[in-house]
Order: sequence, then structure tokens, then C-alpha cells
Amino acid sequence: MIRLPEINTDKLTDTLYALGWSTVKKLPEGAATALGRSLADTAWKRRGTGVRQLEANLARVVPDASPRRLAALSRAGMRSYMRYWMESFRLPAWSQERIRTAFAPEDVHHLTDGLKSDRGLILALPHMGNYDLAGVWVTTALNTPFTTVAQRLKPESLYDRFVAYREGLGMEVLPHTGGAAFGTLARRLRAGGLVCLVADRDLSSSGIPVKFFGEETKMPAGPAMLAVQTGAMLLPVTLWYDDTPVMRGRVYPEIEVPETGTRAEKAARMTQELADAFASGIADHPQDWHMLQRLWLADLERPRETP
Repeated sequence: MIRLPEINTDKLTDTLYALGWSTVKKLPEGAATALGRSLADTAWKRRGTGVRQLEANLARVVPDASPRRLAALSRAGMRSYMRYWMESFRLPAWSQERIRTAFAPEDVHHLTDGLKSDRGLILALPHMGNYDLAGVWVTTALNTPFTTVAQRLKPESLYDRFVAYREGLGMEVLPHTGGAAFGTLARRLRAGGLVCLVADRDLSSSGIPVKFFGEETKMPAGPAMLAVQTGAMLLPVTLWYDDTPVMRGRVYPEIEVPETGTRAEKAARMTQELADAFASGIADHPQDWHMLQRLWLADLERPRETP
């Protein structure tokens, strides 16, 4: 789910992330914040592939933005992205009280009511804000464990670090590759459990076509298909930062399973509703959408840029 920096060797990549978790969490908060902003500004000024793609993606979200406005949004976007990393490196050292007060979601009753229903509950999020913080808030403030899926990363040791990190925050983590993950998620939901999935970028060949900001792309079929097959509730969630240390968010009403149509048709309609909810939140807070990869089909069909 997370795009890695463009580093040449697997060993160096793993070492850098290990340093992040071992050193950044020891820094005073002000120093970590300043470091993150400095790194973000440096990356933005270099205008590498990720920054240029972020700006191209934001041009879809804010189509009437001037070049100056887009540049400001991409700079703010890189600062938001690096805030995510600085927070994530420090999360294991946060107290429970700090976690409880670090996230303030709106309309959280949709989530708490859903948890009481015992139907099983799926939270689907885009790459916004800090979904790890939102997840540990659920396990801490709501005392509710959940299951999620992680993209296989290279080297394998780096994937193991991410799994250990998230499991240390109270999450059950399944690998994205292989069909076994879907069956396990379905069992968790049928038992009344909670599943959280980042769902705005398809990493498989089975994505569902949707219209997103007026253009065609594909989004993962998993959230909607799980709801169709298990009867679990599907709730979109969006996250954003403001000028305070507290992350904000919104829990949307349930996307209900249509009464008519095949399973595939029902999942397609639900995934479009999910895309529409994501678009609403991203349009309100475009700088907090951390999409540094190609997403729309028109971009995916073009040859990849060279740095």
C-alpha cells in the first residue's frame, strides 16, 4: 500500500526504514516535525517521478487550479505524506492517552453502531492522512482488534518489518498476494469482526472499473465483494490533517448491497459508490491524498517516465 523511495538496493532500503523506526521515535516531537518538513521540501524541490505524478493526479482533483496552485498543493501534499511517515515511525512509542486524543473522526457513530450490530464491518479508506494512526486509534480508543492486508514489499525483511510494526499496534496483517487473504477476511467478517482495507488503488488484475474525478480507473473489488458475500457493513472513511496535531476524519454511512443484480453487478455499483465517497473527501482535502503513483487508466497505458 505504501510507495517506497527510489533506492537502488534492497539492503539499503531495509536499513533506512530500520533507522527510521529506531531513531525517529526517539526524537522530540518538534524535532521530528521539523525533520519531516525538511525532507518533504527537499523531495518536492527535486521534482522526482513521485512528485511529478502527485501533481498530475492533483490536476484531476482540482481541474481549475493554476500551475502555481498545483505546485502549492503538491508541496503541501509532500509535507502531509512525510508527516504520515514521521508519525508512523513514532507511533510505537506513543502512550495510549496520546493515541486516544490524536484522532478526532466525525460521524463515528456509523462505526460504533456497526460494531454493535455483529454483522461484521468493513472500513475502506483511500491513501489519505495516516491510516495506521486511525487503525491504532480503533484498537485503543474503541478496544477493537481488526484484520487488514499488506502489500508484499521487497526485500522480504522490509515486509516483515511492516507486519511486525502493525501487529505491534494490535492489527492482524495478511499478505496481499494469494487468494487465501479473501477467505480469511470473509471468515473474520462472518464471525462479526472488523476488517480495514486501503482501497483506492488496484494492485491486482481483478479491479472494478469506476469513474473517478471524471476519468476511468480501477479500484479493488475486495471491499464490495466481501460485503456482498458475507452481509457485512461497508463504510467508507476519509482522513485529513489540519493545522493542529490532531488528525481528522469522517466515517460515511453504509454502502448497502443492492437488492438486484448478479454478485459482480452488485459489487460494481458498490465500488462506484465507494469511489464517489473517496472523491468527496479527497476534493475537500486534496493535499492529504498521498497518491504518488499512476492511478488513472490513461496514465497506466502510457510508457513509464524516466526520472
